Amino acid sequence: MASEHFDVVIVGAGLSGIGAGFHLQRKCPGKSYVILEGRDCIGGTWDLFRYPGVRSDSDMFTLGYSFKPWTEPKAIADGPRILNYVRETAAENGIDKHIRYLHRVKRASWSSKEARWSVEAERTTSEGATGTARFTCHFLFMCSGYYNYESGYSPEFPGAKDFAGRIVHPQNWTDDIEYAGKRVVVIGSGATAVTLVPEMAKTAAHVTMLQRSPTYVVARPAQDHLANRLRARLPAKLAYQLIRWRNVMLGMYFFQLARRKPERVKQLILGGVKMALGPDYDVGTHFTPRYNPWDQRLCLVPDGDLFKAIREKRASVVTNEIDTFTPKGIRLKDGSELEADVIVTATGLNLQVLGGLDVDVDGRAVDFARTLSYKGMMYSDVPNLASAFGYTNASWTLKCDLTCEYVCRLINYMGRRGYRQCMPHNIDPGITALPSLDFTSGYVQRSIAKMPKQGSKRPWRLYQNYALDIVALRLGKVDDGVMRYS
Repeated sequence: MASEHFDVVIVGAGLSGIGAGFHLQRKCPGKSYVILEGRDCIGGTWDLFRYPGVRSDSDMFTLGYSFKPWTEPKAIADGPRILNYVRETAAENGIDKHIRYLHRVKRASWSSKEARWSVEAERTTSEGATGTARFTCHFLFMCSGYYNYESGYSPEFPGAKDFAGRIVHPQNWTDDIEYAGKRVVVIGSGATAVTLVPEMAKTAAHVTMLQRSPTYVVARPAQDHLANRLRARLPAKLAYQLIRWRNVMLGMYFFQLARRKPERVKQLILGGVKMALGPDYDVGTHFTPRYNPWDQRLCLVPDGDLFKAIREKRASVVTNEIDTFTPKGIRLKDGSELEADVIVTATGLNLQVLGGLDVDVDGRAVDFARTLSYKGMMYSDVPNLASAFGYTNASWTLKCDLTCEYVCRLINYMGRRGYRQCMPHNIDPGITALPSLDFTSGYVQRSIAKMPKQGSKRPWRLYQNYALDIVALRLGKVDDGVMRYS
Protein backbone atom coordinates (compact mmCIF):
# COMPACT_ATOMS: atom_id res chain seq x y z
CA MET A 1 0.00 0.00 0.00
CA ALA A 2 1.33 3.43 -0.96
CA SER A 3 1.98 6.03 1.72
CA GLU A 4 0.97 9.67 1.72
CA HIS A 5 3.77 12.04 2.63
CA PHE A 6 3.58 15.22 4.74
CA ASP A 7 6.18 17.39 6.38
CA VAL A 8 4.41 16.96 9.74
CA VAL A 9 1.90 14.42 11.01
CA ILE A 10 -0.10 15.58 14.04
CA VAL A 11 -1.88 12.90 16.05
CA GLY A 12 -5.08 14.02 17.78
CA ALA A 13 -7.71 16.65 16.93
CA GLY A 14 -8.40 17.87 20.44
CA LEU A 15 -7.46 21.13 22.14
CA SER A 16 -3.72 20.53 21.62
CA GLY A 17 -3.92 19.17 18.07
CA ILE A 18 -5.97 22.10 16.77
CA GLY A 19 -3.49 24.47 18.43
CA ALA A 20 -0.60 22.64 16.76
CA GLY A 21 -2.27 23.02 13.36
CA PHE A 22 -2.72 26.75 13.92
CA HIS A 23 0.91 27.34 14.90
CA LEU A 24 2.23 25.29 11.97
CA GLN A 25 0.14 27.28 9.50
CA ARG A 26 1.26 30.62 10.92
CA LYS A 27 4.89 29.95 11.79
CA CYS A 28 5.92 27.30 9.23
CA PRO A 29 4.27 28.50 5.99
CA GLY A 30 4.64 26.07 3.15
CA LYS A 31 4.98 23.02 5.40
CA SER A 32 2.38 20.37 4.65
CA TYR A 33 0.64 18.65 7.53
CA VAL A 34 -2.20 16.27 8.35
CA ILE A 35 -4.04 15.65 11.61
CA LEU A 36 -4.94 12.02 12.27
CA GLU A 37 -7.88 11.58 14.65
CA GLY A 38 -9.06 8.20 15.89
CA ARG A 39 -12.58 9.39 16.62
CA ASP A 40 -15.16 10.74 14.17
CA CYS A 41 -15.07 14.41 15.22
CA ILE A 42 -13.01 17.29 16.61
CA GLY A 43 -12.77 17.82 20.35
CA GLY A 44 -10.83 15.04 22.05
CA THR A 45 -11.52 15.17 25.79
CA TRP A 46 -14.30 17.72 25.36
CA ASP A 47 -16.24 15.49 22.99
CA LEU A 48 -15.47 12.20 24.75
CA PHE A 49 -16.75 13.17 28.20
CA ARG A 50 -20.53 13.52 28.29
CA TYR A 51 -21.27 13.10 32.01
CA PRO A 52 -23.57 15.63 33.75
CA GLY A 53 -21.99 19.02 34.38
CA VAL A 54 -18.68 18.22 32.61
CA ARG A 55 -16.56 21.39 32.69
CA SER A 56 -13.05 22.74 32.94
CA ASP A 57 -11.26 22.89 36.27
CA SER A 58 -9.14 25.78 34.97
CA ASP A 59 -10.31 29.23 33.92
CA MET A 60 -10.75 29.71 30.18
CA PHE A 61 -8.43 32.71 30.09
CA THR A 62 -5.55 30.30 30.63
CA LEU A 63 -7.09 27.10 29.24
CA GLY A 64 -7.98 28.97 26.06
CA TYR A 65 -5.50 29.51 23.23
CA SER A 66 -3.09 32.43 23.43
CA PHE A 67 -4.22 33.53 19.94
CA LYS A 68 -8.01 33.27 20.33
CA PRO A 69 -9.73 35.28 23.08
CA TRP A 70 -12.36 33.57 25.20
CA THR A 71 -15.47 35.77 24.92
CA GLU A 72 -18.11 33.82 26.86
CA PRO A 73 -19.29 35.32 30.18
CA LYS A 74 -18.34 32.25 32.24
CA ALA A 75 -14.64 31.84 32.99
CA ILE A 76 -15.22 28.31 34.33
CA ALA A 77 -16.85 26.86 31.25
CA ASP A 78 -18.88 23.74 30.63
CA GLY A 79 -17.80 21.03 28.21
CA PRO A 80 -20.15 21.93 25.31
CA ARG A 81 -18.92 25.55 25.30
CA ILE A 82 -15.27 24.46 25.31
CA LEU A 83 -16.00 22.00 22.50
CA ASN A 84 -17.62 24.76 20.47
CA TYR A 85 -14.57 26.99 21.09
CA VAL A 86 -12.18 24.29 19.79
CA ARG A 87 -14.31 23.57 16.73
CA GLU A 88 -14.75 27.26 16.01
CA THR A 89 -10.97 27.72 16.11
CA ALA A 90 -10.51 24.87 13.64
CA ALA A 91 -13.14 26.19 11.23
CA GLU A 92 -12.01 29.83 11.36
CA ASN A 93 -8.45 28.88 10.41
CA GLY A 94 -9.17 26.08 7.95
CA ILE A 95 -7.52 23.52 10.23
CA ASP A 96 -10.54 21.22 9.96
CA LYS A 97 -9.71 20.64 6.28
CA HIS A 98 -6.48 18.90 7.31
CA ILE A 99 -8.11 16.31 9.60
CA ARG A 100 -8.52 12.63 8.73
CA TYR A 101 -11.16 11.20 11.03
CA LEU A 102 -11.42 7.56 12.14
CA HIS A 103 -7.66 7.15 11.72
CA ARG A 104 -6.36 5.57 14.93
CA VAL A 105 -2.56 5.68 14.87
CA LYS A 106 -1.03 2.40 15.99
CA ARG A 107 2.64 2.34 14.99
CA ALA A 108 5.44 4.70 14.02
CA SER A 109 8.87 3.66 12.72
CA TRP A 110 11.82 6.00 12.23
CA SER A 111 14.43 5.42 9.53
CA SER A 112 17.67 7.37 9.99
CA LYS A 113 18.70 6.49 6.44
CA GLU A 114 15.58 8.13 4.99
CA ALA A 115 15.21 10.66 7.84
CA ARG A 116 11.49 10.09 8.05
CA TRP A 117 8.75 8.46 10.08
CA SER A 118 6.49 5.79 8.69
CA VAL A 119 3.15 6.02 10.47
CA GLU A 120 0.52 3.31 10.38
CA ALA A 121 -3.11 4.00 11.29
CA GLU A 122 -6.17 1.81 11.59
CA ARG A 123 -8.78 3.40 9.37
CA THR A 124 -12.50 2.82 9.85
CA THR A 125 -14.88 3.44 6.96
CA SER A 126 -18.36 4.93 7.31
CA GLU A 127 -19.72 1.39 6.91
CA GLY A 128 -17.67 0.21 9.91
CA ALA A 129 -15.06 -1.78 7.98
CA THR A 130 -11.42 -1.40 9.07
CA GLY A 131 -8.26 -1.17 7.04
CA THR A 132 -4.77 0.29 7.24
CA ALA A 133 -3.62 3.73 6.13
CA ARG A 134 0.06 4.64 5.90
CA PHE A 135 1.75 8.01 6.04
CA THR A 136 5.33 9.25 6.05
CA CYS A 137 6.57 12.50 7.53
CA HIS A 138 9.72 14.33 8.57
CA PHE A 139 8.31 15.26 11.98
CA LEU A 140 5.77 13.49 14.19
CA PHE A 141 3.84 15.62 16.68
CA MET A 142 1.78 13.72 19.26
CA CYS A 143 -1.21 15.66 20.59
CA SER A 144 -3.13 12.64 21.83
CA GLY A 145 -3.34 13.52 25.52
CA TYR A 146 -2.15 11.45 28.43
CA TYR A 147 -4.90 8.94 29.20
CA ASN A 148 -6.54 5.94 27.60
CA TYR A 149 -9.61 6.98 25.61
CA GLU A 150 -10.95 3.44 25.55
CA SER A 151 -11.68 3.08 29.25
CA GLY A 152 -11.24 4.77 32.61
CA TYR A 153 -9.85 3.22 35.76
CA SER A 154 -12.41 0.96 37.44
CA PRO A 155 -11.20 -1.09 40.40
CA GLU A 156 -12.77 -4.51 41.03
CA PHE A 157 -15.38 -3.92 43.72
CA PRO A 158 -16.51 -7.03 45.64
CA GLY A 159 -20.13 -7.88 45.02
CA ALA A 160 -20.51 -5.51 42.06
CA LYS A 161 -22.42 -8.18 40.13
CA ASP A 162 -24.97 -8.39 42.93
CA PHE A 163 -26.00 -4.73 42.69
CA ALA A 164 -29.52 -4.47 41.25
CA GLY A 165 -29.10 -0.95 39.86
CA ARG A 166 -26.81 0.53 37.25
CA ILE A 167 -23.04 1.05 37.62
CA VAL A 168 -21.38 3.51 35.25
CA HIS A 169 -17.94 5.09 34.86
CA PRO A 170 -18.13 8.80 33.86
CA GLN A 171 -15.88 8.20 30.85
CA ASN A 172 -18.54 5.84 29.48
CA TRP A 173 -21.58 8.04 30.15
CA THR A 174 -24.46 7.64 27.71
CA ASP A 175 -27.72 9.54 27.19
CA ASP A 176 -29.88 6.66 28.41
CA ILE A 177 -28.66 6.87 32.02
CA GLU A 178 -31.62 7.95 34.16
CA TYR A 179 -31.06 9.36 37.64
CA ALA A 180 -33.86 11.89 38.18
CA GLY A 181 -35.68 11.08 41.42
CA LYS A 182 -33.21 8.30 42.21
CA ARG A 183 -30.64 7.70 44.93
CA VAL A 184 -27.14 8.10 43.55
CA VAL A 185 -23.75 7.23 45.05
CA VAL A 186 -20.70 8.77 43.38
CA ILE A 187 -17.50 6.96 44.35
CA GLY A 188 -14.52 9.33 44.31
CA SER A 189 -13.34 12.70 45.55
CA GLY A 190 -11.53 14.19 42.56
CA ALA A 191 -12.46 16.74 39.91
CA THR A 192 -15.01 14.48 38.22
CA ALA A 193 -16.78 13.62 41.48
CA VAL A 194 -17.09 17.23 42.67
CA THR A 195 -18.49 18.11 39.24
CA LEU A 196 -21.02 15.28 39.13
CA VAL A 197 -22.43 15.56 42.64
CA PRO A 198 -23.94 19.09 42.52
CA GLU A 199 -25.15 18.64 38.94
CA MET A 200 -26.88 15.31 39.58
CA ALA A 201 -28.27 16.64 42.88
CA LYS A 202 -30.44 19.10 40.92
CA THR A 203 -32.84 16.29 39.96
CA ALA A 204 -31.81 13.17 41.89
CA ALA A 205 -33.58 12.17 45.10
CA HIS A 206 -30.21 12.42 46.86
CA VAL A 207 -26.54 12.16 45.87
CA THR A 208 -23.85 10.80 48.17
CA MET A 209 -20.18 11.38 47.45
CA LEU A 210 -18.41 8.34 48.89
CA GLN A 211 -14.70 8.92 49.34
CA ARG A 212 -11.93 6.89 50.89
CA SER A 213 -10.05 10.10 51.72
CA PRO A 214 -10.72 13.82 51.16
CA THR A 215 -9.37 16.21 48.53
CA TYR A 216 -8.72 19.94 48.85
CA VAL A 217 -11.73 21.77 47.42
CA VAL A 218 -11.69 25.47 46.53
CA ALA A 219 -14.69 27.61 45.54
CA ARG A 220 -14.31 30.21 42.81
CA PRO A 221 -16.81 32.43 40.95
CA ALA A 222 -17.93 30.90 37.65
CA GLN A 223 -17.83 34.36 36.08
CA ASP A 224 -14.80 36.66 36.25
CA HIS A 225 -16.50 40.02 36.75
CA LEU A 226 -13.30 42.03 36.23
CA ALA A 227 -12.75 40.25 32.92
CA ASN A 228 -16.30 40.97 31.80
CA ARG A 229 -15.90 44.66 32.68
CA LEU A 230 -12.57 44.90 30.83
CA ARG A 231 -14.07 43.27 27.75
CA ALA A 232 -16.77 45.90 27.69
CA ARG A 233 -14.19 48.69 27.69
CA LEU A 234 -11.11 47.33 25.87
CA PRO A 235 -10.41 45.49 22.62
CA ALA A 236 -11.09 41.76 23.05
CA LYS A 237 -7.47 40.63 22.56
CA LEU A 238 -6.06 43.20 24.98
CA ALA A 239 -8.62 42.39 27.69
CA TYR A 240 -7.99 38.66 27.18
CA GLN A 241 -4.21 38.99 27.53
CA LEU A 242 -4.48 41.18 30.63
CA ILE A 243 -6.74 38.71 32.44
CA ARG A 244 -4.74 35.75 31.16
CA TRP A 245 -1.54 37.13 32.67
CA ARG A 246 -3.26 38.12 35.88
CA ASN A 247 -4.55 34.56 36.30
CA VAL A 248 -1.18 33.04 35.38
CA MET A 249 0.61 35.14 37.98
CA LEU A 250 -1.99 34.45 40.67
CA GLY A 251 -1.78 30.73 39.96
CA MET A 252 2.02 30.73 40.12
CA TYR A 253 1.97 32.73 43.37
CA PHE A 254 -0.54 30.38 45.01
CA PHE A 255 1.40 27.27 43.96
CA GLN A 256 4.70 28.66 45.24
CA LEU A 257 3.03 29.73 48.50
CA ALA A 258 1.70 26.18 48.90
CA ARG A 259 5.21 24.82 48.46
CA ARG A 260 6.83 27.30 50.87
CA LYS A 261 4.09 27.56 53.50
CA PRO A 262 1.85 24.49 53.13
CA GLU A 263 0.24 24.83 56.56
CA ARG A 264 -0.79 28.41 55.87
CA VAL A 265 -2.36 27.49 52.54
CA LYS A 266 -4.04 24.48 54.12
CA GLN A 267 -5.72 26.66 56.75
CA LEU A 268 -6.72 29.18 54.07
CA ILE A 269 -8.45 26.47 52.02
CA LEU A 270 -10.11 24.84 55.01
CA GLY A 271 -11.25 28.24 56.28
CA GLY A 272 -13.13 28.74 53.02
CA VAL A 273 -14.81 25.34 53.38
CA LYS A 274 -15.85 26.10 56.96
CA MET A 275 -17.36 29.41 55.89
CA ALA A 276 -19.29 27.66 53.14
CA LEU A 277 -20.61 24.75 55.23
CA GLY A 278 -21.00 26.34 58.65
CA PRO A 279 -19.46 25.69 62.09
CA ASP A 280 -21.31 22.41 62.73
CA TYR A 281 -20.09 20.58 59.63
CA ASP A 282 -17.34 17.98 60.13
CA VAL A 283 -14.75 19.58 57.84
CA GLY A 284 -11.96 17.67 59.58
CA THR A 285 -13.33 14.31 58.41
CA HIS A 286 -14.70 15.14 54.98
CA PHE A 287 -12.57 17.98 53.58
CA THR A 288 -9.17 17.76 55.31
CA PRO A 289 -6.71 15.62 53.29
CA ARG A 290 -3.72 13.79 54.78
CA TYR A 291 -1.36 15.49 52.33
CA ASN A 292 -0.31 19.10 51.74
CA PRO A 293 -1.96 21.39 49.16
CA TRP A 294 -0.72 20.77 45.60
CA ASP A 295 0.76 17.37 46.44
CA GLN A 296 -2.30 16.51 44.37
CA ARG A 297 -4.30 18.77 42.09
CA LEU A 298 -6.84 20.99 43.84
CA CYS A 299 -10.53 20.59 43.03
CA LEU A 300 -12.40 23.66 41.86
CA VAL A 301 -16.12 24.18 42.50
CA PRO A 302 -17.61 27.15 40.59
CA ASP A 303 -19.80 29.38 42.74
CA GLY A 304 -19.39 26.83 45.55
CA ASP A 305 -22.04 24.60 43.93
CA LEU A 306 -20.93 21.48 45.83
CA PHE A 307 -21.14 23.26 49.18
CA LYS A 308 -24.57 24.65 48.29
CA ALA A 309 -25.89 21.17 47.46
CA ILE A 310 -24.60 19.89 50.82
CA ARG A 311 -26.12 22.80 52.75
CA GLU A 312 -29.49 22.21 51.09
CA LYS A 313 -29.35 18.48 52.00
CA ARG A 314 -29.54 17.46 48.34
CA ALA A 315 -26.07 15.94 48.62
CA SER A 316 -23.87 14.54 51.35
CA VAL A 317 -20.31 13.31 51.81
CA VAL A 318 -19.39 9.99 53.41
CA THR A 319 -15.73 9.26 54.18
CA ASN A 320 -15.28 5.53 54.59
CA GLU A 321 -14.03 2.42 52.83
CA ILE A 322 -16.09 -0.02 50.81
CA ASP A 323 -16.60 -3.53 52.16
CA THR A 324 -18.79 -4.84 49.36
CA PHE A 325 -21.53 -3.96 46.93
CA THR A 326 -24.96 -5.38 47.84
CA PRO A 327 -28.17 -5.74 45.84
CA LYS A 328 -29.41 -2.48 47.35
CA GLY A 329 -26.19 -0.43 47.33
CA ILE A 330 -22.84 -0.40 49.12
CA ARG A 331 -21.92 -1.80 52.53
CA LEU A 332 -19.07 0.09 54.21
CA LYS A 333 -16.30 -1.18 56.45
CA ASP A 334 -18.09 0.16 59.55
CA GLY A 335 -21.10 -2.03 58.74
CA SER A 336 -23.41 0.76 57.54
CA GLU A 337 -25.02 0.60 54.11
CA LEU A 338 -25.62 3.27 51.48
CA GLU A 339 -28.72 2.48 49.47
CA ALA A 340 -28.51 3.42 45.80
CA ASP A 341 -30.32 3.07 42.49
CA VAL A 342 -27.32 4.31 40.47
CA ILE A 343 -23.61 4.05 41.34
CA VAL A 344 -21.11 6.23 39.48
CA THR A 345 -17.47 5.12 39.76
CA ALA A 346 -15.57 8.40 39.43
CA THR A 347 -12.41 6.49 40.23
CA GLY A 348 -10.01 8.07 37.77
CA LEU A 349 -8.22 7.60 34.48
CA ASN A 350 -5.70 5.18 33.03
CA LEU A 351 -2.60 7.10 31.95
CA GLN A 352 -1.05 6.22 28.62
CA VAL A 353 2.17 7.34 26.94
CA LEU A 354 1.73 8.84 23.45
CA GLY A 355 -1.74 7.37 23.05
CA GLY A 356 -0.40 3.81 23.38
CA LEU A 357 1.65 4.20 20.19
CA ASP A 358 4.23 1.52 19.35
CA VAL A 359 7.43 3.31 18.36
CA ASP A 360 10.69 2.02 16.95
CA VAL A 361 13.85 3.80 15.83
CA ASP A 362 15.83 1.97 13.14
CA GLY A 363 14.13 -1.26 14.15
CA ARG A 364 14.76 -0.80 17.89
CA ALA A 365 11.57 -0.65 19.97
CA VAL A 366 11.45 2.45 22.17
CA ASP A 367 10.61 1.94 25.84
CA PHE A 368 9.57 5.43 26.88
CA ALA A 369 9.90 4.54 30.55
CA ARG A 370 13.66 4.40 29.93
CA THR A 371 13.85 7.79 28.20
CA LEU A 372 14.40 11.26 29.62
CA SER A 373 11.93 14.01 28.77
CA TYR A 374 13.65 16.93 27.02
CA LYS A 375 12.03 20.29 27.87
CA GLY A 376 8.84 18.40 28.65
CA MET A 377 8.15 17.62 24.99
CA MET A 378 10.79 15.40 23.33
CA TYR A 379 12.54 12.20 24.39
CA SER A 380 16.16 11.18 24.64
CA ASP A 381 17.49 9.42 21.54
CA VAL A 382 14.13 9.60 19.74
CA PRO A 383 14.49 11.77 16.59
CA ASN A 384 12.00 14.27 15.16
CA LEU A 385 9.21 13.50 17.61
CA ALA A 386 7.51 15.81 20.09
CA SER A 387 4.43 15.54 22.27
CA ALA A 388 2.15 18.20 23.75
CA PHE A 389 1.88 17.68 27.49
CA GLY A 390 0.48 20.42 29.70
CA TYR A 391 1.05 21.51 33.28
CA THR A 392 -0.13 19.61 36.33
CA ASN A 393 -0.28 22.76 38.48
CA ALA A 394 -1.83 25.14 35.93
CA SER A 395 -3.88 25.12 32.74
CA TRP A 396 -2.98 22.41 30.24
CA THR A 397 -2.93 24.75 27.24
CA LEU A 398 -0.31 27.15 28.65
CA LYS A 399 2.44 24.57 28.17
CA CYS A 400 0.95 23.15 24.97
CA ASP A 401 0.98 26.59 23.33
CA LEU A 402 4.67 26.99 24.21
CA THR A 403 5.41 23.48 22.97
CA CYS A 404 3.77 24.22 19.60
CA GLU A 405 5.80 27.42 19.26
CA TYR A 406 9.03 25.59 20.08
CA VAL A 407 8.33 22.78 17.60
CA CYS A 408 7.84 25.42 14.89
CA ARG A 409 11.14 27.09 15.88
CA LEU A 410 12.84 23.71 15.67
CA ILE A 411 11.41 22.86 12.24
CA ASN A 412 12.36 26.29 10.85
CA TYR A 413 15.87 26.07 12.30
CA MET A 414 16.41 22.67 10.65
CA GLY A 415 15.06 23.99 7.36
CA ARG A 416 17.36 27.01 7.31
CA ARG A 417 20.46 24.87 7.92
CA GLY A 418 19.55 21.88 5.81
CA TYR A 419 19.25 19.47 8.74
CA ARG A 420 16.95 16.49 8.41
CA GLN A 421 17.21 15.05 11.91
CA CYS A 422 17.17 16.45 15.44
CA MET A 423 17.52 14.26 18.51
CA PRO A 424 18.01 15.16 22.18
CA HIS A 425 20.89 13.18 23.64
CA ASN A 426 22.14 13.20 27.22
CA ILE A 427 25.93 13.54 27.47
CA ASP A 428 26.05 14.54 31.15
CA PRO A 429 26.85 11.56 33.41
CA GLY A 430 25.74 13.63 36.40
CA ILE A 431 22.09 13.63 35.31
CA THR A 432 19.88 11.60 37.64
CA ALA A 433 16.60 10.16 36.39
CA LEU A 434 13.57 11.23 38.44
CA PRO A 435 9.82 10.59 38.13
CA SER A 436 8.28 12.91 35.55
CA LEU A 437 5.32 13.76 37.81
CA ASP A 438 5.61 14.41 41.54
CA PHE A 439 1.90 14.08 42.31
CA THR A 440 0.75 11.54 44.89
CA SER A 441 -2.62 11.09 43.13
CA GLY A 442 -3.65 7.48 42.57
CA TYR A 443 -3.98 7.83 38.79
CA VAL A 444 -0.37 9.10 38.65
CA GLN A 445 1.09 6.51 41.02
CA ARG A 446 -0.61 3.62 39.19
CA SER A 447 1.19 4.51 35.95
CA ILE A 448 4.34 6.41 36.93
CA ALA A 449 6.63 3.43 36.22
CA LYS A 450 5.53 3.46 32.56
CA MET A 451 6.09 7.19 32.08
CA PRO A 452 9.23 8.88 30.71
CA LYS A 453 11.56 10.25 33.38
CA GLN A 454 12.75 13.78 33.96
CA GLY A 455 16.36 14.63 34.69
CA SER A 456 17.89 16.38 37.67
CA LYS A 457 19.17 19.31 35.54
CA ARG A 458 18.08 21.44 32.60
CA PRO A 459 17.01 20.82 29.88
CA TRP A 460 15.77 17.50 31.23
CA ARG A 461 14.16 19.00 34.34
CA LEU A 462 10.45 19.86 34.37
CA TYR A 463 9.87 22.92 36.51
CA GLN A 464 6.09 23.20 35.97
CA ASN A 465 6.61 26.96 35.75
CA TYR A 466 5.13 28.99 32.91
CA ALA A 467 7.47 31.97 33.32
CA LEU A 468 10.60 29.76 33.25
CA ASP A 469 9.27 27.88 30.23
CA ILE A 470 8.65 31.10 28.31
CA VAL A 471 12.32 31.94 28.77
CA ALA A 472 13.46 28.43 27.83
CA LEU A 473 11.09 27.66 24.95
CA ARG A 474 10.34 31.03 23.40
CA LEU A 475 13.68 32.77 23.96
CA GLY A 476 16.23 30.00 24.63
CA LYS A 477 18.64 28.57 22.07
CA VAL A 478 17.39 25.84 19.79
CA ASP A 479 20.95 24.59 19.36
CA ASP A 480 21.76 24.15 23.05
CA GLY A 481 24.46 21.50 22.85
CA VAL A 482 22.04 18.75 23.93
CA MET A 483 19.99 18.61 20.73
CA ARG A 484 21.96 16.79 18.03
CA TYR A 485 21.40 17.80 14.43
CA SER A 486 22.40 15.87 11.32
